[in-house]
Parts: sequence; C-alpha cells; structure tokens
Amino acid sequence: MLWVKAFHIIFVTSWFAGLFYLPRLFVNHATATNVMVSEQLKIMEYRLYRFMLPLAVLAIGFGLWLWLGYGISGGWLHAKITLVAILMAYHIYCGKLIHDFKLDKNKRSHVWYRWFNELPVLLLFAIVILVEVKPF
Repeated sequence: MLWVKAFHIIFVTSWFAGLFYLPRLFVNHATATNVMVSEQLKIMEYRLYRFMLPLAVLAIGFGLWLWLGYGISGGWLHAKITLVAILMAYHIYCGKLIHDFKLDKNKRSHVWYRWFNELPVLLLFAIVILVEVKPF
C-alpha cells in the first residue's frame, strides 16, 4: 500500500501544479489585448487542461484505492471527500472558463481570476491538515 500512497501523492501534487498554473493563465488572458497573445493563451490553457485531466483521475483513483485498502473512516475523511468534490468541481469549472475564452466570451476581470486562483491553495491547506492532523 505504500506504493499506492506514493503514487497518490505524486498525482495529487501534479494535479495541484496544474490547478495553480491554469488560473494564472486566465489572469494573463483576461488582460491580453493582442490577438496573437490571446490565441497562444487559448492553446496553452487547453493543453494544460488536457494534461491535468488524467492526473486528476489518477489522483482520485489512487485515493479510492487507499480508502478501500485501509478501510479508513472518520469525520475527517468525510470532510476531505467533500473538499475533493469541491476541487473536482473547480477543475470542471476551469474547463468551462477555457471554453468561454475560446469563444471570446470571457466576462470576468483579471482581478476576479486572481481571487479565483486562491481557492485551490485554501483547499490544499484544508485537505493536508485533515489528512495529517485528523481533527475529528
């Protein structure tokens, strides 16, 4: 099970790297005035999102394997699963934002994206604390 845990951590870390970077691309895209820059950002956003998806699936898959293998339970786990579900919704919403940018229908400011970029950081803090401290 230690191999499963190691792979879970690797894929979670990789997924989060994408979740930290993609909204930064949105910040840049929201401020882009040059058509060529905007088109390049569309390509970068799409490719990063496409790269992140299997990382998310593998992170969740290895997490489920750990859960089933160890038979873990407790209130902290329910809270963690809820936060992971929010993280998955955030990931999916990023896909919608990419689609909006692709169609040149972005209605948000760069400031909004700067705040939006902070959500995965907060989720990471909460998830790590729940897993390591198990406060309840």
